[in-house]
Amino acid sequence: QVQLVESGGGLVQPGESLGLSCAAIGVTLDYYAVGWFRQAPGKAREEVACISSSDGHTWYTDSVKGRFTVSKDDNQKTVYLRMNSLRPEDTALYYCVAERGLGICPHNPDYWGEGTQVTVSS
Repeated sequence: QVQLVESGGGLVQPGESLGLSCAAIGVTLDYYAVGWFRQAPGKAREEVACISSSDGHTWYTDSVKGRFTVSKDDNQKTVYLRMNSLRPEDTALYYCVAERGLGICPHNPDYWGEGTQVTVSS
């Protein structure tokens, strides 16, 4: 059974950093585009960062450019999201998704994680 399992969320103060992980179980991510989404209460789901399956190309939504970094480890089992200079508006449930294909970002994901909560508050 294929699963995506997120970890690393927590409560931090504005300006601090967090690192999220998305571990793939039952599949390797060699041929999957992986994206990180977030959803805050009362707000629409938002895609914040993606990494392509093959060549490591990345994409970021404007509000996180220069602060967030998405990467994939060499064994193709884990995707990371490094979040620096966190702001209260980054507070949300963050989850990863994966779609088999050659694109940079998933558009019709094959797999979804259940998410990890990030709260930025003083």
